[in-house]
Amino acid sequence: MTSELIVSAEIGSTTGHLSLAGRFYLCALGKSGLVRTKQEGDGGTPIGVWPLRRLFYRADRLALPETGLPLHPIDPSHGWCDAPDDAAYNQLVTLPYPASHERMWREDGLYDLVVELGYNDDPVVPGGGSAIFLHAARPGYLPTEGCVALAQADLLAVLRSCRADSRMIVRRAD
Repeated sequence: MTSELIVSAEIGSTTGHLSLAGRFYLCALGKSGLVRTKQEGDGGTPIGVWPLRRLFYRADRLALPETGLPLHPIDPSHGWCDAPDDAAYNQLVTLPYPASHERMWREDGLYDLVVELGYNDDPVVPGGGSAIFLHAARPGYLPTEGCVALAQADLLAVLRSCRADSRMIVRRAD
Protein backbone atom coordinates (compact mmCIF):
# COMPACT_ATOMS: atom_id res chain seq x y z
CA MET A 1 0.00 0.00 0.00
CA THR A 2 1.34 3.42 -0.99
CA SER A 3 2.08 5.81 1.87
CA GLU A 4 0.32 9.11 1.22
CA LEU A 5 1.37 12.41 2.71
CA ILE A 6 -1.74 14.57 2.58
CA VAL A 7 -1.18 18.32 2.74
CA SER A 8 -4.26 20.45 3.21
CA ALA A 9 -4.76 24.16 3.71
CA GLU A 10 -7.26 26.92 3.17
CA ILE A 11 -6.81 28.76 -0.13
CA GLY A 12 -4.59 31.78 0.50
CA SER A 13 -3.03 30.38 3.68
CA THR A 14 0.74 30.03 3.93
CA THR A 15 0.46 27.26 6.52
CA GLY A 16 -1.36 23.96 6.50
CA HIS A 17 -1.22 20.47 7.87
CA LEU A 18 0.45 17.35 6.59
CA SER A 19 -1.25 14.14 7.67
CA LEU A 20 0.29 10.70 7.53
CA ALA A 21 -1.03 7.54 9.14
CA GLY A 22 -3.33 9.44 11.51
CA ARG A 23 -0.68 11.96 12.65
CA PHE A 24 -0.82 15.65 11.82
CA TYR A 25 2.12 18.01 11.37
CA LEU A 26 2.08 21.77 10.91
CA CYS A 27 3.69 22.79 7.62
CA ALA A 28 4.70 25.97 5.82
CA LEU A 29 3.54 26.53 2.25
CA GLY A 30 4.36 28.97 -0.51
CA LYS A 31 4.03 32.70 0.09
CA SER A 32 1.11 32.73 -2.39
CA GLY A 33 -0.62 29.75 -0.74
CA LEU A 34 -2.03 26.89 -2.79
CA VAL A 35 -2.32 27.38 -6.56
CA ARG A 36 -4.13 25.33 -9.18
CA THR A 37 -1.85 26.45 -12.01
CA LYS A 38 1.79 26.92 -11.05
CA GLN A 39 4.08 29.37 -12.83
CA GLU A 40 7.80 29.88 -12.27
CA GLY A 41 8.38 32.43 -9.52
CA ASP A 42 4.73 32.81 -8.42
CA GLY A 43 5.42 31.62 -4.86
CA GLY A 44 2.55 29.13 -4.96
CA THR A 45 2.42 25.54 -3.74
CA PRO A 46 0.85 23.48 -6.53
CA ILE A 47 -2.32 21.49 -5.84
CA GLY A 48 -2.10 17.91 -7.09
CA VAL A 49 -0.57 14.49 -6.50
CA TRP A 50 3.22 14.31 -6.60
CA PRO A 51 5.44 11.24 -6.23
CA LEU A 52 8.39 11.45 -3.84
CA ARG A 53 11.40 10.95 -6.13
CA ARG A 54 14.42 10.92 -3.78
CA LEU A 55 15.78 12.34 -0.55
CA PHE A 56 18.79 14.63 -0.69
CA TYR A 57 20.60 15.05 2.64
CA ARG A 58 23.65 16.74 4.15
CA ALA A 59 25.85 13.85 5.29
CA ASP A 60 28.19 16.34 6.98
CA ARG A 61 25.36 17.47 9.28
CA LEU A 62 23.07 14.46 9.74
CA ALA A 63 23.31 10.72 10.22
CA LEU A 64 21.95 8.65 7.36
CA PRO A 65 18.18 9.30 7.49
CA GLU A 66 15.87 6.34 8.06
CA THR A 67 13.63 6.14 4.99
CA GLY A 68 12.60 3.90 2.13
CA LEU A 69 13.22 6.69 -0.40
CA PRO A 70 16.27 6.62 -2.66
CA LEU A 71 19.05 8.59 -0.92
CA HIS A 72 21.34 11.15 -2.54
CA PRO A 73 23.95 13.03 -0.47
CA ILE A 74 24.21 16.75 -1.23
CA ASP A 75 27.59 18.27 -1.93
CA PRO A 76 28.72 21.86 -2.57
CA SER A 77 28.57 21.35 -6.35
CA HIS A 78 24.81 20.66 -6.40
CA GLY A 79 22.35 23.19 -7.75
CA TRP A 80 18.81 23.12 -9.16
CA CYS A 81 18.11 24.92 -12.43
CA ASP A 82 15.20 27.39 -12.34
CA ALA A 83 15.76 29.02 -15.75
CA PRO A 84 12.71 28.14 -17.91
CA ASP A 85 14.62 28.56 -21.18
CA ASP A 86 17.49 26.24 -20.14
CA ALA A 87 17.68 22.58 -21.22
CA ALA A 88 18.24 21.54 -17.57
CA TYR A 89 15.17 23.43 -16.25
CA ASN A 90 13.82 21.84 -13.05
CA GLN A 91 16.74 19.42 -12.77
CA LEU A 92 19.78 18.87 -10.59
CA VAL A 93 22.84 20.60 -12.08
CA THR A 94 26.53 20.77 -11.26
CA LEU A 95 27.87 24.15 -10.12
CA PRO A 96 29.13 26.43 -11.37
CA TYR A 97 26.22 26.51 -13.81
CA PRO A 98 25.66 29.29 -16.35
CA ALA A 99 21.85 29.56 -16.12
CA SER A 100 19.77 30.69 -13.13
CA HIS A 101 19.74 28.12 -10.33
CA GLU A 102 19.52 27.71 -6.61
CA ARG A 103 22.19 26.11 -4.45
CA MET A 104 21.31 22.83 -2.76
CA TRP A 105 24.22 23.20 -0.27
CA ARG A 106 22.77 25.83 2.06
CA GLU A 107 24.09 27.27 5.28
CA ASP A 108 20.63 27.90 6.82
CA GLY A 109 19.80 24.19 7.27
CA LEU A 110 16.60 24.29 5.21
CA TYR A 111 17.99 21.75 2.74
CA ASP A 112 19.76 19.48 5.20
CA LEU A 113 16.89 17.13 4.28
CA VAL A 114 15.08 17.81 1.01
CA VAL A 115 12.71 15.52 -0.86
CA GLU A 116 12.42 16.04 -4.60
CA LEU A 117 8.74 15.96 -5.51
CA GLY A 118 7.73 14.69 -8.93
CA TYR A 119 6.29 18.05 -9.91
CA ASN A 120 6.76 19.32 -13.50
CA ASP A 121 9.22 16.59 -14.36
CA ASP A 122 7.36 14.10 -16.58
CA PRO A 123 7.59 15.95 -18.90
CA VAL A 124 9.17 19.22 -17.84
CA VAL A 125 7.13 22.22 -19.04
CA PRO A 126 9.23 25.40 -19.35
CA GLY A 127 7.92 28.04 -16.94
CA GLY A 128 5.66 25.55 -15.16
CA GLY A 129 7.56 25.78 -11.88
CA SER A 130 10.74 24.26 -10.54
CA ALA A 131 12.37 23.10 -7.32
CA ILE A 132 9.16 22.05 -5.58
CA PHE A 133 10.45 20.16 -2.56
CA LEU A 134 9.55 18.91 0.90
CA HIS A 135 12.18 20.35 3.24
CA ALA A 136 12.81 21.80 6.70
CA ALA A 137 10.82 24.85 7.77
CA ARG A 138 12.15 28.21 8.87
CA PRO A 139 11.49 29.20 12.50
CA GLY A 140 7.89 30.36 12.84
CA TYR A 141 6.89 28.43 9.70
CA LEU A 142 7.61 31.40 7.47
CA PRO A 143 6.33 30.92 3.89
CA THR A 144 8.38 29.12 1.25
CA GLU A 145 8.79 29.89 -2.45
CA GLY A 146 6.31 27.10 -3.26
CA CYS A 147 7.61 24.11 -1.31
CA VAL A 148 6.09 22.27 1.66
CA ALA A 149 8.20 22.61 4.82
CA LEU A 150 8.08 20.82 8.17
CA ALA A 151 10.00 21.19 11.42
CA GLN A 152 13.12 19.05 11.03
CA ALA A 153 12.07 16.60 13.76
CA ASP A 154 8.68 16.17 12.07
CA LEU A 155 10.34 15.74 8.67
CA LEU A 156 12.55 12.97 10.07
CA ALA A 157 9.46 11.25 11.54
CA VAL A 158 7.59 11.48 8.21
CA LEU A 159 10.58 10.19 6.24
CA ARG A 160 10.62 6.98 8.31
CA SER A 161 7.24 6.07 6.74
CA CYS A 162 8.18 6.98 3.17
CA ARG A 163 8.93 4.41 0.50
CA ALA A 164 9.80 4.52 -3.19
CA ASP A 165 6.08 4.50 -4.07
CA SER A 166 5.09 7.27 -1.61
CA ARG A 167 3.33 10.35 -2.87
CA MET A 168 2.22 13.74 -1.62
CA ILE A 169 -1.33 14.93 -2.16
CA VAL A 170 -1.73 18.71 -1.91
CA ARG A 171 -5.34 19.90 -1.66
CA ARG A 172 -7.71 22.47 -0.27
CA ALA A 173 -8.87 21.84 3.30
CA ASP A 174 -12.36 20.33 3.45
